[in-house]
Amino acid sequence: MYLKTLHLTNFKNYEQSDLEFSPKINCIVGNNGVGKTNILDAVHYISLTKSFFNNIDSISIRHGEDYFIIQGSLVRDGEEDVINCAFHRQKQKVLKKNGKEYQRLSDHVGRYPVVMISPADSAIITEGSEERRRFLNKIISQYDAGYLDSVLKYSKALQQRNRLLKDFRTSGTFDSEVLSIWDSQLVKYGSHVFSEREVLVNELIPVFQEYYNMISSGKEKVNLSYRSHLSEGNFAEALLNSVVKDRFLEYTTVGIHKDDLILEMDDFPVKLLGSQGQQKSYLVALKLAKFDYIKRKAGVAPILLLDDIFDKFDAERVEQIIRLVGNHRFGQIFITDTHQSRLHEILVSHKTEYKLFRITENRVEEV
Repeated sequence: MYLKTLHLTNFKNYEQSDLEFSPKINCIVGNNGVGKTNILDAVHYISLTKSFFNNIDSISIRHGEDYFIIQGSLVRDGEEDVINCAFHRQKQKVLKKNGKEYQRLSDHVGRYPVVMISPADSAIITEGSEERRRFLNKIISQYDAGYLDSVLKYSKALQQRNRLLKDFRTSGTFDSEVLSIWDSQLVKYGSHVFSEREVLVNELIPVFQEYYNMISSGKEKVNLSYRSHLSEGNFAEALLNSVVKDRFLEYTTVGIHKDDLILEMDDFPVKLLGSQGQQKSYLVALKLAKFDYIKRKAGVAPILLLDDIFDKFDAERVEQIIRLVGNHRFGQIFITDTHQSRLHEILVSHKTEYKLFRITENRVEEV
């Protein structure tokens, strides 16, 4: 699978831009702030129907305009499809495949998988558990539409249960039968989410460790583990046992909304032990393991988007990553960097097929 062409209208800093890509490696170079990342985000939009960086579509409209349009031609299994994503202020986002509008955006997710590696990934390490749950959700939802549905229905049931707990506290009443209705919903959908996350993490671990060893030349030992209330016993019983505490705090204290992914280096939290370069290597290895997992589950290699990932890496780790992504296990790759000569020299030395684009003053030119 690969992106053949991309047409942008009023998307972020681009008034109009038309690009044709290599099915292998595409390098986008230029100074900081010229819009390299925006091209990768446009690819993310037509794959997953939204920006990698935020959920507010209006932010992606070029300043002074009322709409944006992204159109891409994607080739999968020998068939070429035209995907059109358009957003107008005060209107719903519209996504079309070959001119036919999707009734639900979620029906598109997973058809053209993508994996983005970005400096923004640092939040997976530095921020709270919600970021790590989001990381797991993004992987599974690209090959299992039922999983995303379970996540959404669990969230709605959780909101209703929490609202009920607040009402009990305010009114001084309690109705266990009404509460049990939402408990059963949490158990039903939460159990599905838990089982999928558990399988995912167990299968990610060896692949993640292999990638990290290749990037770091085995300099550190890394590990992942999955922590969930549901691994400690029966979820329905845990909800019953937490009722007194939940009523006092006015929110649900057990469930998959408390899950976390534990990230370790040399048996210590990578957040505390790892240098900036080590943390970045950790994240790149984690995302490459994500790539492998989606490829195996979806039956197609995702498009790989590498956004400014070489910053804070020494020359050895940069070359190791280029060697990795240039081999047969990956499909189409997009790389952004500020150093044109660095990318050119490494890619030429590895005899890898690629196209090079340079951005200057909101203009994209093939070099």
